[in-house]
Amino acid sequence: MIIIAIVIGCILGAIVGMNAPIISYTYSGYLAIAIIAALDSVFGAITSNIKGNFDLKIFISGFFGNAILSIALTWLGIKLNVDIYLAAIVVFVGRMFTNLAIIRRHYLDKWINRKKMKQN
Repeated sequence: MIIIAIVIGCILGAIVGMNAPIISYTYSGYLAIAIIAALDSVFGAITSNIKGNFDLKIFISGFFGNAILSIALTWLGIKLNVDIYLAAIVVFVGRMFTNLAIIRRHYLDKWINRKKMKQN
């Protein structure tokens, strides 16, 4: 059920994104880091759903909390003239790859087991 909601959200986001006004260069860095933080939360939610311990409250707080924290780090980095946002990118992208590996292994094992069941 959660995967269907995520797919619908991605499709709606793509449609809105294609029809939305162009974001200025000034704000594009903020938007990029917020999207990476949100994607990290989505991959974490899928992983939690696979493990059977998904909690909507944790997902929503993490989704918005990660996005707000990453935007704040980007803003602070711009004010200090230091690329602090790179630390957030490294952490979020590292967690995204870890979660993606867990998701991939789960569905690969599921597919292999289904194939073995058909052979037997």
